Amino acid sequence: MTKSSEARGLAVVTGAAAGMGAATARELARRGFHVLAGVRRDRDADAIRSAGVEPVILDITEPEHVRALAERVADDRRPLHALVNNAAIQVNAPVEALPMDRWRQVFEVNLFGHVAVTQALLPALLCGQGRVVNISSIGGRLAMPTYGAYAGAKFALEAVSDSLRREVAPLGVRVVVVEPGGVRTEMAARGITTANELAAGMTAEQRERYDGLVRAVNGLMASGTASGATADAAARVIARAVTARKPRTRYTIGWDAALLVRLARVLPDRTFDRISAATLRRHYPKNLVHA
Repeated sequence: MTKSSEARGLAVVTGAAAGMGAATARELARRGFHVLAGVRRDRDADAIRSAGVEPVILDITEPEHVRALAERVADDRRPLHALVNNAAIQVNAPVEALPMDRWRQVFEVNLFGHVAVTQALLPALLCGQGRVVNISSIGGRLAMPTYGAYAGAKFALEAVSDSLRREVAPLGVRVVVVEPGGVRTEMAARGITTANELAAGMTAEQRERYDGLVRAVNGLMASGTASGATADAAARVIARAVTARKPRTRYTIGWDAALLVRLARVLPDRTFDRISAATLRRHYPKNLVHA
């Protein structure tokens, strides 16, 4: 145990196998925290293990894993300074075409799992007057076509964050939301693969209705990711939310997230609908007719 990690205390980062989660775990360790980095597989644990980063096997939808994490934190004499709820999956499909089991899966991972981990670690956070940092998305403010399930869970996470912030602020615990836009990680590529798999399972009528839309959204997603922030840049914003003496209630990551949040505050829904449609139009396959 280093002197700096003892002084900073513990930080828990879920979904730390790759991308923003892994970068955040390493950034917080660099800043002196002892990081419990949640991963789901042994090979991911081997990859993330480093000075100040201790991997823990954690599927946030598994109650046994969540209990084991809470016990690991309770057994440590260092205070728990921060919980970074980062684990997420991206599943994109039109509302009509997404099977109900996939809707439930998205909410289990992107919402209920975070609530479970937060409930389990709140006693330790209260003792250490720590903070909860919930990684939402620009999709927690704006719901693009095919993002119904993903954005629905992220909208709900933002609401839970607001409620929790008002509940625990008088008890000394801060709650912060971080809203990334496009970030250059593997998550978008996995999301595109999943979207294509789901599209392949649509009925002929659904494919006729939505095939061009799905392909346009995939194109927009790929474009936004390619021009987005790096995982390391995102990690520095998250670390600021963890360490700031007086953190803001919300941080955005990337120029796109900052711009879209501002536009959403001032533009009427119909105007934003037209902007969204025009943006997607550029990504439709040339041979498909669309509105």
